[in-house]
Amino acid sequence: MSLASVPAPTGFRGPHEPGVLELTLQLTRLGLNAPDLGSAMAPVLDALVAQTSAVGAGYFQLADHTLAYHARAASGVMPEGPAMDALLAHGLPRHLPLIGALEASPDILYFQDTDGEPTASGFPELGVCALIAAPIHDRAGRLVGALLAHIFQPHDWSVPERHLIDSVTGLLTLLAARLDAEEREHAAHEGALRAMGLSLEARDAETQGHTDRVTALALRLGQHFGLEAGEMRALRWGAYLHDIGKVAVPDSILLHGGPLTPEMRARMELHVTDGVTLARHLPFLPAATLDVIAGHHERWDGAGYPQRLCGEQIPLLSRIFAVCDVFDALTNVRPYKQAWTITETLSHIQAASGQHFDPQVVAALLDVLADASGLPESA
Repeated sequence: MSLASVPAPTGFRGPHEPGVLELTLQLTRLGLNAPDLGSAMAPVLDALVAQTSAVGAGYFQLADHTLAYHARAASGVMPEGPAMDALLAHGLPRHLPLIGALEASPDILYFQDTDGEPTASGFPELGVCALIAAPIHDRAGRLVGALLAHIFQPHDWSVPERHLIDSVTGLLTLLAARLDAEEREHAAHEGALRAMGLSLEARDAETQGHTDRVTALALRLGQHFGLEAGEMRALRWGAYLHDIGKVAVPDSILLHGGPLTPEMRARMELHVTDGVTLARHLPFLPAATLDVIAGHHERWDGAGYPQRLCGEQIPLLSRIFAVCDVFDALTNVRPYKQAWTITETLSHIQAASGQHFDPQVVAALLDVLADASGLPESA
């Protein structure tokens, strides 16, 4: 059942009326299962638009790097024009009077008409007349988000509407605080893992930018395959850490300027299992990230290493990353080779389709690179 089909709780006397309880329970289930903050907010905004007089609603989250509140989710009819374009591009600034009021008070603010209201300064220029502004604070009391709902004409928010908004906002505060903390934790992990990948790149004498290039290309392929947000994160993190096991490989092998001897090759190949062992010490890594590390040297025909998996025994994320890693390795200078041209590289990859690489992944790579904007920069 969609949120829009939940009966509108009109005519009730307070927040414990069954319609509100049913809606709150449904929103709780959706919020607890949401993978990210934007996904958790969307059904709440839909409910506000469906079951109050609001014609549009949005959730704005604090971004520490800009010190502004940026739109994360929206529902209904939104304002249009240059002022709204600027808001979407730059967010709600912290010096905005409304933000200052929400920072200072835990209460929901209701405006029958924003015209002439100093606290609602800037909103009449958006065409917003009636406005609801609900603050979302974290456990330390910091304002981390603002839920806004609006109408393009004056409106006296009714008691039933206020009860509904009070109810869902209390739930929203709990969800937002939890998910905001989780997203900040993910962001910290993201920065640390990328830094680790860049440090490995520097030691491995990779062409500068290898980590970011191969990650970007892998994500484009991931989008082509319709990967979900969690899978995309796992792929990205696997791209950062795919060669983490090389920290244990001696420089005499890692920086060798020619073909490796059989003994050197055997030691080099151990970097995959070493990498998985090291990565398992990071308990927040999803299993799919470990798959990327473990499987990026497997081959479609089973001739790869370390497990000699073949075909679809190799996880899809590993198959996606493998072709991206080879593409970047061939198109850039390495200690043992010059850079190949894009044409030479794609010819090689196409020839290896069905042997080294998954044919579907090769076809997806060609589709992605057919768009000139998708071509990574090559040295």
